[in-house]
Amino acid sequence: MKAATIRRGVTVFFGLMALWQLATLGNVPAFLLPSPFAVAAAMLDNAGYLAYHMLITATEIAGGLIAGVLLGALLALLMIFSPGLQRWLMPLILTSQAIPVFALAPLLVLWFGFGISAKIVMAVLVIFFPVASAFFDGLRRVEQDYLDLARTMGASSASQLRYVRLMAALPAFGSGLRMAVAVAPIGAIIGEWVGSAEGLGFVMLNANARMQSDLCFAALFVLVAMTIALWLSTDILLRCLIRWSPEH
Repeated sequence: MKAATIRRGVTVFFGLMALWQLATLGNVPAFLLPSPFAVAAAMLDNAGYLAYHMLITATEIAGGLIAGVLLGALLALLMIFSPGLQRWLMPLILTSQAIPVFALAPLLVLWFGFGISAKIVMAVLVIFFPVASAFFDGLRRVEQDYLDLARTMGASSASQLRYVRLMAALPAFGSGLRMAVAVAPIGAIIGEWVGSAEGLGFVMLNANARMQSDLCFAALFVLVAMTIALWLSTDILLRCLIRWSPEH
C-alpha cells in the first residue's frame, strides 16, 4: 500500500475523531453519543472481554469465508461448463440474494440452532455471491484465441481449464474475493443479533440493552478493525499471487 494512501487514511480517521469529539461537547447525553475517549476507555477496560468475543466472531467469519469462497467458485465452474445447469442455477442464486439475510436469520437459527453453524451459514449466504458472479464473469470472458491456441497445441480440457481459463479468470476471482471479505462480517453479526450468547454482535446487542453505548461503540470499532485487517491481508496476498496482472 502506498505511503500517500496511508497518510490520507490516517488524516481522514483523525479528522473524523476530531469532529466526533466536537459533537460530544454539546448538550448530547453520553448514552446517546459517547466521546472517543470514553469509547477508548471502555475498550481498554473490557479488553479481555472484547478479545474473547472477537475470536468467536472471527471463527464464524473464517468458516463462512472458506465455505462461501469454495461454494462460489464451484458454482461458477459448474455454470461455465454446463449452460443447461446455468439456466437452472442462476435464478436460484439471484433469488438467494433477493431475500435479505436478516429475514432468513430466524429460520436458520431454528434449523441449525444457536451455535456457530447458523452464523457460518448466514456468512456463506452473504459471501458466495460476489465470488460466484465475479469468477463466472472472469471465466466467461477468456479470449477465444487463447483457447483455440491451446486446442491447436493438443491441450486437454483439464489443461485448458488449469492453464488458460483459471489463469485468465484469477484477477476477476480476486476482485470477487476482496468484495466477499468486506461483507463477510454481515452474516455472522446478524446471526449473533438474532440468537447468540457470544460474539461481537451479542456484545453490541447486550450493551445497547444496558444503555452502555461506549461498550457498544468499542465492539463496533473492534469489528471494523478486524474487517480492515482481513481485507488488507487478502489484498496483499492477492497482489503477491497475481502480480502479473495489471489490475493487481
